[in-house]
Amino acid sequence: MTTETTQTTKSVKVKKDYIYAIGRRKEATARVRLYPLKKGEIEVNGMRIEEYFPGEINRSEYIEPLRTCNLIGKHFITVKVEGSGKKGQLAAIVHGISRAIDKMDPEKYHPILKKRGLLTRDPRTRERRKAGKGGKARRAKQSPKR
Repeated sequence: MTTETTQTTKSVKVKKDYIYAIGRRKEATARVRLYPLKKGEIEVNGMRIEEYFPGEINRSEYIEPLRTCNLIGKHFITVKVEGSGKKGQLAAIVHGISRAIDKMDPEKYHPILKKRGLLTRDPRTRERRKAGKGGKARRAKQSPKR
């Protein structure tokens, strides 16, 4: 006679203290964490966003979703972004922040962000390379036999 012991495992669900969203543009992917209970600024790849994207034009672009929803300085946001160039990364961050704000309170913020076009992913990407075109997508070199 054998005695069996059964163990029951409880799955403990831990409540996250942040809202997670992904933003994309061209080859760039931005993983955004919005902390609704913390006040602060935006951090990109461990740096303050002002250092990562210097300049007033960049500032007006990444602050746009926060300004639209009157949330400037009310939440702490961390972003990990990779791929593409600086402009693609900036657009991916804006898309990610907008999606995180939308997840926070969809009834309140979704119509505002949608109207401004901040929730729509920009579908334009780099055209693929075709055979016989060198390193470019469109024009081949002209034939030397003319």
